[in-house]
Amino acid sequence: QVQLVESGGGLVTADDSVTLSCAASGESLRTYAMGWFRQAPGKEREFVARISWNRGTTYYADSVKGRFTIFKDNAKNTVYLQMNRLKPDDTAVYYCAASSVANTIFISPARYEYWGQGTQVTVSS
Repeated sequence: QVQLVESGGGLVTADDSVTLSCAASGESLRTYAMGWFRQAPGKEREFVARISWNRGTTYYADSVKGRFTIFKDNAKNTVYLQMNRLKPDDTAVYYCAASSVANTIFISPARYEYWGQGTQVTVSS
């Protein structure tokens, strides 16, 4: 079993930066991939970024490429999402997720078995 807890969200202004954290516990994640997703009101949950736990292979959605960075700390069992130059369109609940398949880059939420409860990020103009 895997438990995921997100933190770091809040109210910020446009062009600000914030780093989200995802603390994992329970089953070892060495064979997993970790993903960040977000969901705005009235919209579908969308892929943001992904990293494999063992190899550190990353992949980003075009909408955040160049602004967001996903990275991990193996010793702390924690994955982070550094978000720079935030825009009002980035406003959403951000979710951390884990997939048992790490050798294929999945962007569909259906491919991720474990989910955190989310953390709200609100970007004002």
